[in-house]
Amino acid sequence: MRRMFADFAVSISELKKKPSALLAQASGSPIAVLNHNKPTAYLIPVETYESLMDLIEDYELGELVAKRLQDKDKAVSVSLDDL
Repeated sequence: MRRMFADFAVSISELKKKPSALLAQASGSPIAVLNHNKPTAYLIPVETYESLMDLIEDYELGELVAKRLQDKDKAVSVSLDDL
């Protein structure tokens, strides 16, 4: 069985009938959209999605920093005054 990452779940047909009411009922929590009782999608608030995108971007930048730190021997010294 697939793990569900939401406390609130609806079927696709329920979602089609009253999407605004379901969003209000979930009060900003993620909604698992089920198809034949299996999660097929998650509906999340815009703010949550934007936060996730920020976290992903921060992670990717961290990976880039870690990679560049391994190439320290190729670094060029500069002073702040030169910038």
